[in-house]
Amino acid sequence: MDRLRVRIKDKRICGLVKAFLKSGVMTAHGDREETLTGTPQGGILSPLLANIALSVLDDVFAEHHAAHMATSRQRQARKKQGLANWRLIRYCDDFVVMVTGNRQHAEELCGWAATVLAKLGLRLSPEKTQVVHIDEGFDFLGFHIRRMRKRGTQKQYVYTAPSKKSIQSIKDKVRAKTYRSTLQSSLRELLTSLNQTLRGWANYFRYGVSKDVFGAVDSYAWRRIASWLARKHSRLSRQQMRRRFCQPGTWKIAHDGIAFTGASSVVVTRYRYRGHHILSPWTPAPAALTG
Repeated sequence: MDRLRVRIKDKRICGLVKAFLKSGVMTAHGDREETLTGTPQGGILSPLLANIALSVLDDVFAEHHAAHMATSRQRQARKKQGLANWRLIRYCDDFVVMVTGNRQHAEELCGWAATVLAKLGLRLSPEKTQVVHIDEGFDFLGFHIRRMRKRGTQKQYVYTAPSKKSIQSIKDKVRAKTYRSTLQSSLRELLTSLNQTLRGWANYFRYGVSKDVFGAVDSYAWRRIASWLARKHSRLSRQQMRRRFCQPGTWKIAHDGIAFTGASSVVVTRYRYRGHHILSPWTPAPAALTG
């Protein structure tokens, strides 16, 4: 709240935020519980307060970077002295520190970040905080970021693709929409809902190496739809199902003017970093601290 009052001078807004923090949460049984610390997960206030609180981290890292790593000459001088260069990337309460150096440098930065956060009454999550090499890869904002050798060449690139957790999350949504309990819905309603969900998910992950992933997710969704239809129309044979619910001569499911398009309807646009000049793990090379 002290940090908030520095940024927000309107006392009514500060009072409203404080009321949010003290409002408590409703349990599954309909009871009210006090919130002694933090904000409820998924609350509208959480991203705002995370940005305000962690702006301190931004300021400390940016000030140090501007003083010691602002120019290429400074960065080269630090390398010759055996020091690390780094850059902080943050989105709300998730952040990554990209490090050019060795593992010890990355671990020292981890401790420094923890010290800065401790002054705010915050701490790094032990489950989510790790020091990894770019060749091992790490997850950030739903993407898995990793350096790999390009097939058929000796060049290495840093690729971004949907993480396993993100893929499982969209599969869970597809499975929920094709449960037995949804059999009362029409195929048109199901296709419309699935197309909207998969297109929205794919639009977020379109900027990466996602084409094969989109195809795999669509294959999973197609199987779920086919199983859903088999339960809904148990008396129809496989060929009858194809004639009735697929486009002529194909296995593309369509009905009443709506076809299943899925995630593959979204065009993929790659962003790749040419990272072949990054050295082998920890000798010295960039590390990533995620928190």
